[in-house]
Amino acid sequence: MTIETLTETARPTSFILPDLVSHCTFPLIYHPNGDAIAAQSVKWLDINCPDLNTKQRAALYGLQAGELTAYCYNTSSDARLRVVSDFMNYLFHLDNISDGMMTKETDVLADCVMNALWFSGFYKPTVRSDHTQPEEEMNAGKLARDFWARCIPDAAPGAQARFKETLELFFEAVNIQARDRDRGVIPDLESYIDVRRDTSGCKPCWALIEYALGIDLPDEVAENEVIQALNQHTNDLVTWSNDIFSYNVEQSRGDTHNMIVIMMLYHGKTLQEAVDYVGDRCRETIDAFIEGRKHVPSWGPEIDDVVQKYIQGLQDWIVGSLHWSFMTTRYFGDAGAEVKKTRFVQLLPLRE
Repeated sequence: MTIETLTETARPTSFILPDLVSHCTFPLIYHPNGDAIAAQSVKWLDINCPDLNTKQRAALYGLQAGELTAYCYNTSSDARLRVVSDFMNYLFHLDNISDGMMTKETDVLADCVMNALWFSGFYKPTVRSDHTQPEEEMNAGKLARDFWARCIPDAAPGAQARFKETLELFFEAVNIQARDRDRGVIPDLESYIDVRRDTSGCKPCWALIEYALGIDLPDEVAENEVIQALNQHTNDLVTWSNDIFSYNVEQSRGDTHNMIVIMMLYHGKTLQEAVDYVGDRCRETIDAFIEGRKHVPSWGPEIDDVVQKYIQGLQDWIVGSLHWSFMTTRYFGDAGAEVKKTRFVQLLPLRE
């Protein structure tokens, strides 16, 4: 199925958001020094991205990625919160610069960033059959090297390994998304979910829960099926709700990497029906998370305490991301508070 097929359908003018905030009853907690650290972090990305134009800089400050971090890592030390906040700003920056990239360009970007993580002390241009890194390191690599060099002295080996592994998965998924975009193809629901769970960028953020808390999950814990399921429930909630919140902006620019689009295209749903469907899936993931944590096995008092801290970090991500989505200007501009109250979204016009 192609993008052109989708644009032939009748275009609605508005939709109503599902009430996910009321369904999520977890307490919303903000880091005591969150505002100050968020301000430092956004300034770091601003200063180190000289090529941003005025509009992009305004979007960077309106994003409030540092504030999201302060909700989701609210018990972290100030120093570790700053590192995580820098990554969060950087992750959104990666998402922005990869949008619209051709497949080969995403390959180069991925290679550049992962190079910085594997060779954190120096720049070593890689040579491959399909592309060669430039002699001067790309800015995306410099930024990655900067925050990662500050992260690794205090990051436990397991957390480091999980971060690098899952960031690699993020880039592999971005490459698949770019390939589909190059071909003008929209995947079916099952294929989309497989890719979206990695393009969300959530999995590296779960590794940073360990870093932020100063813990290192033993492999038998990290690989446990119940813990893996809790990770996935959290990822799905953040991802599916983001598909709802970001839909308006994405549809205005013709972006189709969204579950709502797929439900309309392949399953014949109206926009509101598709939004309601995705909303139902979001509620199911919250319920599944609550049920799943009842079945976490015991590894002894010391490890159990670490596991509960980690699960609390996942819970903070669920509630924090939901509320932050109405604070940032990324999805609803300056109308986030009003949209949160009314749940009414007026569709933006298609961009020329």
